[in-house]
Amino acid sequence: MDKNELFRNIPKMDVLLEREDVSKLIEQYGRSLVTGAIREQTELLRELIRTTEDESAVRQATEELAGRAGDSLRRLCSPHVRKVINATGTVLHTNLGRAPISRAQAQRLTDIVTGYSNLEYDLEAGRRGERYAHFEWLLCRLTGAEAAMVVNNNAAAVLLVLSAIARGGEVLVSRGELVEIGGKFRVPDVCEQSGAVLREVGTTNKTHFSDYESALSDGTKAVLKVHTSNYRIVGFTESVDAAELAGLAHEHGVPMIEDLGSGVLVDLEEYGLAHEPTVQESVRAGIDVVCFSGDKLLGGPQAGIIVGRRELIDRMKRHPLTRALRVDKFTVTALEQVLLEYLSKEHVRENVPVLRMISETAASAHERAEKLAAQLREACPRANVGVRPCQSQVGGGSLPLERLESAGVTIEPWAMSVDALEHKMLRFDVPIVPRVTEDSILLDVRTIDSGDFPAVAEMLGEVLA
Repeated sequence: MDKNELFRNIPKMDVLLEREDVSKLIEQYGRSLVTGAIREQTELLRELIRTTEDESAVRQATEELAGRAGDSLRRLCSPHVRKVINATGTVLHTNLGRAPISRAQAQRLTDIVTGYSNLEYDLEAGRRGERYAHFEWLLCRLTGAEAAMVVNNNAAAVLLVLSAIARGGEVLVSRGELVEIGGKFRVPDVCEQSGAVLREVGTTNKTHFSDYESALSDGTKAVLKVHTSNYRIVGFTESVDAAELAGLAHEHGVPMIEDLGSGVLVDLEEYGLAHEPTVQESVRAGIDVVCFSGDKLLGGPQAGIIVGRRELIDRMKRHPLTRALRVDKFTVTALEQVLLEYLSKEHVRENVPVLRMISETAASAHERAEKLAAQLREACPRANVGVRPCQSQVGGGSLPLERLESAGVTIEPWAMSVDALEHKMLRFDVPIVPRVTEDSILLDVRTIDSGDFPAVAEMLGEVLA
Protein backbone atom coordinates (compact mmCIF):
# COMPACT_ATOMS: atom_id res chain seq x y z
CA MET A 1 0.00 0.00 0.00
CA ASP A 2 1.49 3.28 -1.15
CA LYS A 3 0.56 5.69 1.65
CA ASN A 4 2.12 8.65 -0.13
CA GLU A 5 -0.27 8.12 -3.01
CA LEU A 6 -3.20 7.91 -0.61
CA PHE A 7 -2.18 11.20 0.96
CA ARG A 8 -1.93 12.79 -2.51
CA ASN A 9 -5.44 11.54 -3.36
CA ILE A 10 -7.04 13.56 -0.54
CA PRO A 11 -9.20 16.20 -2.31
CA LYS A 12 -8.03 19.79 -2.05
CA MET A 13 -10.21 22.21 -0.09
CA ASP A 14 -10.86 24.55 -3.05
CA VAL A 15 -11.93 21.59 -5.20
CA LEU A 16 -14.32 20.30 -2.55
CA LEU A 17 -15.88 23.72 -2.02
CA GLU A 18 -16.84 23.85 -5.71
CA ARG A 19 -18.74 20.56 -5.60
CA GLU A 20 -22.53 20.78 -5.87
CA ASP A 21 -23.21 18.76 -2.70
CA VAL A 22 -20.78 20.91 -0.72
CA SER A 23 -22.30 24.11 -2.16
CA LYS A 24 -25.66 22.98 -0.77
CA LEU A 25 -24.05 22.49 2.63
CA ILE A 26 -22.65 26.03 2.43
CA GLU A 27 -26.13 27.40 1.66
CA GLN A 28 -27.52 25.59 4.70
CA TYR A 29 -24.74 26.04 7.28
CA GLY A 30 -22.48 28.83 6.01
CA ARG A 31 -19.00 28.67 4.51
CA SER A 32 -17.01 28.88 7.76
CA LEU A 33 -18.80 25.92 9.38
CA VAL A 34 -18.52 23.80 6.25
CA THR A 35 -14.83 24.61 5.84
CA GLY A 36 -14.20 23.67 9.46
CA ALA A 37 -16.07 20.38 9.11
CA ILE A 38 -14.11 19.45 5.98
CA ARG A 39 -10.82 20.21 7.74
CA GLU A 40 -11.86 17.98 10.67
CA GLN A 41 -12.77 15.11 8.34
CA THR A 42 -9.57 15.60 6.33
CA GLU A 43 -7.50 15.32 9.51
CA LEU A 44 -9.38 12.15 10.48
CA LEU A 45 -8.67 10.76 7.02
CA ARG A 46 -4.96 11.55 7.37
CA GLU A 47 -4.92 9.79 10.73
CA LEU A 48 -6.61 6.75 9.16
CA ILE A 49 -3.95 6.60 6.42
CA ARG A 50 -1.19 6.79 9.03
CA THR A 51 -2.59 4.02 11.22
CA THR A 52 -4.25 1.45 8.94
CA GLU A 53 -3.14 -1.05 6.34
CA ASP A 54 -6.66 -1.40 4.90
CA GLU A 55 -6.38 0.42 1.57
CA SER A 56 -10.05 -0.16 0.65
CA ALA A 57 -11.18 1.50 3.90
CA VAL A 58 -9.01 4.53 3.12
CA ARG A 59 -10.32 4.85 -0.44
CA GLN A 60 -13.92 4.59 0.79
CA ALA A 61 -13.28 7.24 3.46
CA THR A 62 -11.72 9.48 0.79
CA GLU A 63 -14.80 9.16 -1.43
CA GLU A 64 -17.10 9.85 1.51
CA LEU A 65 -15.15 12.82 2.92
CA ALA A 66 -17.72 15.46 1.93
CA GLY A 67 -20.62 13.27 3.02
CA ARG A 68 -19.03 12.68 6.41
CA ALA A 69 -18.51 16.43 6.79
CA GLY A 70 -22.23 16.88 6.10
CA ASP A 71 -23.15 14.24 8.71
CA SER A 72 -20.89 15.97 11.21
CA LEU A 73 -22.58 19.32 10.54
CA ARG A 74 -26.05 17.85 10.96
CA ARG A 75 -25.10 16.41 14.34
CA LEU A 76 -23.44 19.67 15.38
CA CYS A 77 -26.37 21.90 14.42
CA SER A 78 -29.27 19.70 15.53
CA PRO A 79 -30.90 20.65 18.85
CA HIS A 80 -29.97 18.20 21.57
CA VAL A 81 -33.19 18.69 23.55
CA ARG A 82 -35.91 16.95 21.55
CA LYS A 83 -39.48 15.85 21.85
CA VAL A 84 -39.80 12.26 23.04
CA ILE A 85 -42.86 10.04 23.35
CA ASN A 86 -43.21 8.87 26.93
CA ALA A 87 -44.52 5.29 26.83
CA THR A 88 -43.40 4.42 30.36
CA GLY A 89 -46.68 5.21 32.11
CA THR A 90 -44.88 7.50 34.58
CA VAL A 91 -46.85 10.73 34.32
CA LEU A 92 -44.33 13.05 36.00
CA HIS A 93 -41.15 11.48 34.62
CA THR A 94 -38.30 13.61 35.98
CA ASN A 95 -35.87 12.44 33.27
CA LEU A 96 -38.40 13.28 30.55
CA GLY A 97 -39.19 16.82 31.70
CA ARG A 98 -41.99 16.16 34.21
CA ALA A 99 -45.26 17.96 33.47
CA PRO A 100 -46.07 18.72 29.83
CA ILE A 101 -48.23 21.73 29.01
CA SER A 102 -51.02 21.58 26.46
CA ARG A 103 -50.62 22.48 22.80
CA ALA A 104 -53.01 25.41 23.25
CA GLN A 105 -50.91 26.75 26.13
CA ALA A 106 -47.72 26.22 24.11
CA GLN A 107 -49.19 28.15 21.17
CA ARG A 108 -50.06 31.12 23.38
CA LEU A 109 -46.55 30.91 24.85
CA THR A 110 -45.08 30.97 21.34
CA ASP A 111 -47.14 34.01 20.35
CA ILE A 112 -45.82 35.94 23.34
CA VAL A 113 -42.16 34.92 23.62
CA THR A 114 -41.37 35.29 19.90
CA GLY A 115 -41.77 39.04 20.29
CA TYR A 116 -41.75 41.57 23.09
CA SER A 117 -44.11 41.45 26.04
CA ASN A 118 -45.19 43.44 29.07
CA LEU A 119 -43.11 41.20 31.37
CA GLU A 120 -42.20 44.09 33.66
CA TYR A 121 -44.33 46.88 32.23
CA ASP A 122 -47.64 48.08 33.62
CA LEU A 123 -49.67 48.92 30.50
CA GLU A 124 -52.43 50.66 32.45
CA ALA A 125 -50.06 52.92 34.39
CA GLY A 126 -47.60 53.31 31.52
CA ARG A 127 -44.58 52.60 33.69
CA ARG A 128 -42.36 49.81 35.03
CA GLY A 129 -44.30 46.93 36.53
CA GLU A 130 -43.60 43.69 38.39
CA ARG A 131 -43.28 40.28 36.71
CA TYR A 132 -45.12 38.64 39.61
CA ALA A 133 -48.21 40.75 38.88
CA HIS A 134 -49.19 38.51 35.94
CA PHE A 135 -49.89 35.51 38.14
CA GLU A 136 -49.91 36.76 41.75
CA TRP A 137 -53.60 37.63 41.62
CA LEU A 138 -54.33 34.18 40.19
CA LEU A 139 -52.41 32.38 42.94
CA CYS A 140 -54.12 34.48 45.61
CA ARG A 141 -57.57 33.80 44.15
CA LEU A 142 -56.92 30.07 43.78
CA THR A 143 -55.28 29.50 47.18
CA GLY A 144 -56.77 32.18 49.41
CA ALA A 145 -53.31 33.56 50.27
CA GLU A 146 -52.60 37.28 50.71
CA ALA A 147 -49.60 37.39 48.37
CA ALA A 148 -47.47 35.21 46.13
CA MET A 149 -44.21 35.08 44.19
CA VAL A 150 -42.28 32.53 42.14
CA VAL A 151 -38.64 31.46 41.84
CA ASN A 152 -37.01 28.90 39.57
CA ASN A 153 -37.74 25.68 41.54
CA ASN A 154 -39.01 24.53 44.90
CA ALA A 155 -35.55 23.96 46.41
CA ALA A 156 -34.83 27.60 45.58
CA ALA A 157 -38.15 28.56 47.17
CA VAL A 158 -37.23 26.84 50.44
CA LEU A 159 -33.78 28.46 50.35
CA LEU A 160 -35.27 31.93 49.84
CA VAL A 161 -37.96 31.47 52.48
CA LEU A 162 -35.48 30.36 55.14
CA SER A 163 -32.92 33.02 54.14
CA ALA A 164 -35.50 35.80 54.43
CA ILE A 165 -37.22 34.57 57.59
CA ALA A 166 -34.84 32.45 59.67
CA ARG A 167 -31.25 33.44 58.88
CA GLY A 168 -29.19 33.53 62.08
CA GLY A 169 -31.78 31.64 64.10
CA GLU A 170 -33.12 28.13 64.60
CA VAL A 171 -35.63 26.34 62.40
CA LEU A 172 -37.51 23.45 63.96
CA VAL A 173 -37.99 20.41 61.69
CA SER A 174 -39.14 16.88 62.50
CA ARG A 175 -36.46 14.21 61.96
CA GLY A 176 -39.02 12.29 59.93
CA GLU A 177 -39.23 15.17 57.45
CA LEU A 178 -35.53 15.67 56.66
CA VAL A 179 -36.07 14.53 53.10
CA GLU A 180 -33.66 14.16 50.22
CA ILE A 181 -34.96 14.99 46.75
CA GLY A 182 -33.38 14.16 43.38
CA GLY A 183 -29.72 14.92 42.86
CA LYS A 184 -28.92 14.49 46.59
CA PHE A 185 -30.42 17.85 47.55
CA ARG A 186 -31.34 17.56 51.21
CA VAL A 187 -33.39 19.72 53.55
CA PRO A 188 -30.48 20.03 56.05
CA ASP A 189 -28.18 21.24 53.24
CA VAL A 190 -30.68 23.83 52.04
CA CYS A 191 -31.17 24.99 55.62
CA GLU A 192 -27.42 25.36 56.11
CA GLN A 193 -27.07 27.39 52.91
CA SER A 194 -29.81 29.75 54.08
CA GLY A 195 -27.83 30.71 57.18
CA ALA A 196 -30.44 29.21 59.51
CA VAL A 197 -29.61 26.60 62.14
CA LEU A 198 -31.50 23.33 61.81
CA ARG A 199 -33.01 22.09 65.07
CA GLU A 200 -34.20 18.50 64.72
CA VAL A 201 -37.18 17.42 66.81
CA GLY A 202 -38.75 14.04 67.47
CA THR A 203 -37.61 10.79 65.86
CA THR A 204 -37.68 9.33 62.36
CA ASN A 205 -41.05 7.61 62.79
CA LYS A 206 -42.65 9.58 65.62
CA THR A 207 -42.74 13.30 66.36
CA HIS A 208 -45.10 14.61 69.03
CA PHE A 209 -46.56 18.04 69.71
CA SER A 210 -44.55 18.14 72.94
CA ASP A 211 -41.31 17.69 70.95
CA TYR A 212 -41.92 21.01 69.23
CA GLU A 213 -43.07 22.64 72.48
CA SER A 214 -39.89 21.73 74.32
CA ALA A 215 -37.65 22.75 71.40
CA LEU A 216 -39.08 26.27 71.01
CA SER A 217 -36.81 28.94 72.45
CA ASP A 218 -35.85 32.60 72.13
CA GLY A 219 -33.56 31.57 69.27
CA THR A 220 -36.34 29.97 67.21
CA LYS A 221 -37.01 31.94 64.03
CA ALA A 222 -39.45 29.55 62.32
CA VAL A 223 -41.12 26.15 62.37
CA LEU A 224 -40.87 24.18 59.14
CA LYS A 225 -43.09 21.28 58.12
CA VAL A 226 -42.00 19.28 55.06
CA HIS A 227 -44.62 17.20 53.31
CA THR A 228 -43.03 13.83 52.50
CA SER A 229 -44.39 13.77 48.97
CA ASN A 230 -41.73 11.41 47.58
CA TYR A 231 -41.92 8.65 50.21
CA ARG A 232 -44.07 7.34 53.05
CA ILE A 233 -43.22 6.05 56.51
CA VAL A 234 -45.85 3.48 57.45
CA GLY A 235 -46.54 1.43 60.55
CA PHE A 236 -45.69 2.74 64.02
CA THR A 237 -45.74 6.45 63.15
CA GLU A 238 -47.01 9.77 64.40
CA SER A 239 -46.70 13.36 63.20
CA VAL A 240 -48.19 16.71 64.15
CA ASP A 241 -50.98 18.20 62.04
CA ALA A 242 -49.95 21.39 60.23
CA ALA A 243 -52.85 23.41 61.67
CA GLU A 244 -52.00 22.35 65.20
CA LEU A 245 -48.36 23.18 64.62
CA ALA A 246 -49.26 26.59 63.20
CA GLY A 247 -51.17 27.40 66.37
CA LEU A 248 -48.13 26.55 68.48
CA ALA A 249 -45.80 28.63 66.29
CA HIS A 250 -48.09 31.66 66.44
CA GLU A 251 -48.45 31.32 70.19
CA HIS A 252 -44.68 31.80 70.41
CA GLY A 253 -44.63 34.57 67.80
CA VAL A 254 -42.73 32.70 65.07
CA PRO A 255 -43.79 32.04 61.45
CA MET A 256 -44.99 28.62 60.34
CA ILE A 257 -43.60 27.44 56.99
CA GLU A 258 -44.74 24.41 55.00
CA ASP A 259 -42.97 22.84 52.04
CA LEU A 260 -45.79 21.02 50.22
CA GLY A 261 -43.54 19.68 47.48
CA SER A 262 -45.86 18.41 44.77
CA GLY A 263 -48.28 21.33 45.08
CA VAL A 264 -51.90 20.29 44.54
CA LEU A 265 -54.68 22.80 43.82
CA VAL A 266 -57.51 20.28 43.32
CA ASP A 267 -58.96 17.49 45.44
CA LEU A 268 -57.41 14.34 44.00
CA GLU A 269 -60.02 12.19 45.72
CA GLU A 270 -62.41 13.38 43.01
CA TYR A 271 -60.06 11.65 40.55
CA GLY A 272 -60.13 8.37 42.47
CA LEU A 273 -56.75 8.94 44.14
CA ALA A 274 -55.73 9.11 47.79
CA HIS A 275 -56.07 12.49 49.45
CA GLU A 276 -53.07 14.75 48.96
CA PRO A 277 -52.90 17.93 51.06
CA THR A 278 -53.82 20.94 48.93
CA VAL A 279 -52.30 24.41 49.07
CA GLN A 280 -55.72 25.81 49.96
CA GLU A 281 -55.91 23.56 53.03
CA SER A 282 -52.53 24.78 54.25
CA VAL A 283 -53.49 28.43 53.80
CA ARG A 284 -56.78 27.87 55.64
CA ALA A 285 -54.86 26.10 58.43
CA GLY A 286 -52.99 29.33 59.12
CA ILE A 287 -49.65 28.41 57.60
CA ASP A 288 -47.78 31.69 57.10
CA VAL A 289 -45.74 30.61 54.06
CA VAL A 290 -46.41 27.66 51.76
CA CYS A 291 -44.08 26.67 48.93
CA PHE A 292 -44.49 24.01 46.22
CA SER A 293 -43.38 22.95 42.73
CA GLY A 294 -44.88 24.20 39.49
CA ASP A 295 -44.03 21.18 37.34
CA LYS A 296 -45.46 18.37 39.45
CA LEU A 297 -49.16 17.89 40.20
CA LEU A 298 -49.88 21.51 39.34
CA GLY A 299 -49.02 20.59 35.75
CA GLY A 300 -47.03 23.68 34.78
CA PRO A 301 -43.42 24.71 34.09
CA GLN A 302 -40.56 24.21 36.51
CA ALA A 303 -40.99 26.80 39.24
CA GLY A 304 -40.93 27.23 42.99
CA ILE A 305 -44.20 28.87 43.99
CA ILE A 306 -44.46 30.72 47.31
CA VAL A 307 -47.76 31.92 48.79
CA GLY A 308 -48.61 33.33 52.19
CA ARG A 309 -48.75 36.41 54.38
CA ARG A 310 -48.09 39.64 52.50
CA GLU A 311 -45.54 40.98 54.99
CA LEU A 312 -43.39 37.85 54.65
CA ILE A 313 -43.77 37.61 50.86
CA ASP A 314 -42.78 41.27 50.49
CA ARG A 315 -39.71 40.58 52.62
CA MET A 316 -38.73 37.81 50.18
CA LYS A 317 -39.32 39.99 47.13
CA ARG A 318 -36.82 42.49 48.55
CA HIS A 319 -34.24 39.83 49.45
CA PRO A 320 -30.95 39.87 47.46
CA LEU A 321 -31.38 36.19 46.54
CA THR A 322 -34.60 36.92 44.68
CA ARG A 323 -32.86 38.39 41.64
CA ALA A 324 -30.56 35.38 41.38
CA LEU A 325 -33.51 33.00 41.63
CA ARG A 326 -36.10 34.88 39.59
CA VAL A 327 -37.99 33.29 36.71
CA ASP A 328 -37.78 34.45 33.09
CA LYS A 329 -40.48 35.38 30.57
CA PHE A 330 -40.92 31.77 29.42
CA THR A 331 -41.78 30.55 32.93
CA VAL A 332 -43.93 33.59 33.75
CA THR A 333 -45.94 33.16 30.55
CA ALA A 334 -46.35 29.38 30.80
CA LEU A 335 -47.28 29.50 34.49
CA GLU A 336 -49.94 32.14 33.92
CA GLN A 337 -51.45 30.04 31.10
CA VAL A 338 -51.68 26.95 33.33
CA LEU A 339 -53.04 28.84 36.35
CA LEU A 340 -55.78 30.37 34.20
CA GLU A 341 -57.05 26.84 33.52
CA TYR A 342 -57.69 26.36 37.24
CA LEU A 343 -60.29 29.13 37.27
CA SER A 344 -62.75 26.67 35.72
CA LYS A 345 -63.20 23.59 37.89
CA GLU A 346 -65.25 21.99 35.12
CA HIS A 347 -62.54 22.32 32.44
CA VAL A 348 -59.25 22.07 34.34
CA ARG A 349 -59.11 18.27 34.18
CA GLU A 350 -59.15 18.23 30.39
CA ASN A 351 -57.03 21.33 29.86
CA VAL A 352 -54.11 20.40 32.14
CA PRO A 353 -52.40 17.31 30.66
CA VAL A 354 -51.14 15.98 34.02
CA LEU A 355 -54.64 16.01 35.53
CA ARG A 356 -56.07 14.43 32.38
CA MET A 357 -53.52 11.62 32.48
CA ILE A 358 -53.81 10.78 36.17
CA SER A 359 -57.62 10.83 36.03
CA GLU A 360 -57.97 8.58 32.95
CA THR A 361 -59.95 5.45 33.77
CA ALA A 362 -58.69 1.93 33.10
CA ALA A 363 -61.54 1.46 30.60
CA SER A 364 -60.53 4.57 28.66
CA ALA A 365 -56.88 3.50 28.64
CA HIS A 366 -57.86 0.03 27.37
CA GLU A 367 -59.95 1.54 24.58
CA ARG A 368 -57.07 3.75 23.47
CA ALA A 369 -54.62 0.85 23.71
CA GLU A 370 -56.80 -1.18 21.32
CA LYS A 371 -56.71 1.72 18.83
CA LEU A 372 -52.92 1.94 18.98
CA ALA A 373 -52.59 -1.85 18.72
CA ALA A 374 -54.76 -1.89 15.58
CA GLN A 375 -52.48 0.69 13.92
CA LEU A 376 -49.36 -1.23 14.99
CA ARG A 377 -50.65 -4.57 13.69
CA GLU A 378 -51.14 -3.03 10.28
CA ALA A 379 -47.77 -1.26 10.29
CA CYS A 380 -45.70 -4.04 11.90
CA PRO A 381 -46.45 -7.44 10.30
CA ARG A 382 -43.18 -8.91 11.61
CA ALA A 383 -44.14 -8.63 15.27
CA ASN A 384 -46.76 -9.94 17.68
CA VAL A 385 -48.85 -7.03 18.93
CA GLY A 386 -51.19 -7.35 21.89
CA VAL A 387 -52.94 -5.41 24.64
CA ARG A 388 -52.69 -6.14 28.33
CA PRO A 389 -53.50 -4.44 31.65
CA CYS A 390 -50.65 -2.66 33.41
CA GLN A 391 -50.11 -0.12 36.15
CA SER A 392 -48.95 3.46 35.76
CA GLN A 393 -47.54 5.75 38.42
CA VAL A 394 -47.68 9.47 39.06
CA GLY A 395 -43.91 9.81 39.59
CA GLY A 396 -41.92 13.00 40.04
CA GLY A 397 -41.77 12.55 43.80
CA SER A 398 -45.58 12.64 44.07
CA LEU A 399 -48.03 10.07 45.47
CA PRO A 400 -45.35 7.37 45.85
CA LEU A 401 -47.79 4.63 46.90
CA GLU A 402 -50.41 5.27 44.22
CA ARG A 403 -50.69 2.92 41.24
CA LEU A 404 -53.03 3.75 38.36
CA GLU A 405 -54.77 0.89 36.56
CA SER A 406 -53.88 1.32 32.89
CA ALA A 407 -53.40 -0.57 29.64
CA GLY A 408 -50.37 -1.15 27.48
CA VAL A 409 -49.61 -2.35 23.98
CA THR A 410 -47.08 -5.19 23.87
CA ILE A 411 -44.71 -5.72 20.94
CA GLU A 412 -42.78 -8.97 20.46
CA PRO A 413 -40.47 -8.57 17.42
CA TRP A 414 -39.76 -11.61 15.25
CA ALA A 415 -36.46 -10.70 13.66
CA MET A 416 -34.63 -8.87 16.44
CA SER A 417 -34.27 -8.93 20.21
CA VAL A 418 -36.33 -6.76 22.50
CA ASP A 419 -33.16 -4.92 23.52
CA ALA A 420 -32.30 -4.23 19.88
CA LEU A 421 -35.78 -2.85 19.26
CA GLU A 422 -35.57 -0.59 22.30
CA HIS A 423 -32.18 0.65 21.06
CA LYS A 424 -33.74 1.61 17.71
CA MET A 425 -36.77 3.26 19.38
CA LEU A 426 -34.51 5.55 21.38
CA ARG A 427 -32.94 6.70 18.10
CA PHE A 428 -36.11 7.46 16.15
CA ASP A 429 -36.57 11.00 14.81
CA VAL A 430 -39.00 11.36 17.72
CA PRO A 431 -37.59 8.87 20.25
CA ILE A 432 -40.01 6.54 22.03
CA VAL A 433 -39.13 5.63 25.61
CA PRO A 434 -40.92 2.34 26.48
CA ARG A 435 -41.08 -0.11 29.34
CA VAL A 436 -39.15 -3.30 28.65
CA THR A 437 -39.87 -6.82 29.86
CA GLU A 438 -37.90 -9.96 29.09
CA ASP A 439 -40.01 -10.89 26.09
CA SER A 440 -41.66 -7.68 24.89
CA ILE A 441 -41.78 -3.92 24.60
CA LEU A 442 -44.67 -2.37 26.55
CA LEU A 443 -46.18 0.98 25.55
CA ASP A 444 -48.32 2.31 28.41
CA VAL A 445 -50.89 4.50 26.65
CA ARG A 446 -51.66 6.61 29.71
CA THR A 447 -48.71 8.86 28.92
CA ILE A 448 -49.04 8.74 25.11
CA ASP A 449 -51.18 11.40 23.45
CA SER A 450 -53.63 9.84 21.00
CA GLY A 451 -52.44 12.36 18.43
CA ASP A 452 -49.04 10.64 18.48
CA PHE A 453 -50.44 7.16 17.67
CA PRO A 454 -49.91 7.49 13.87
CA ALA A 455 -46.30 8.61 14.38
CA VAL A 456 -45.64 5.72 16.77
CA ALA A 457 -47.04 3.22 14.26
CA GLU A 458 -45.15 4.74 11.34
CA MET A 459 -41.77 4.79 13.10
CA LEU A 460 -42.11 1.25 14.46
CA GLY A 461 -43.36 0.11 11.07
CA GLU A 462 -40.10 1.24 9.49
CA VAL A 463 -38.14 -1.29 11.56
CA LEU A 464 -40.76 -4.03 11.95
CA ALA A 465 -42.38 -4.08 8.49
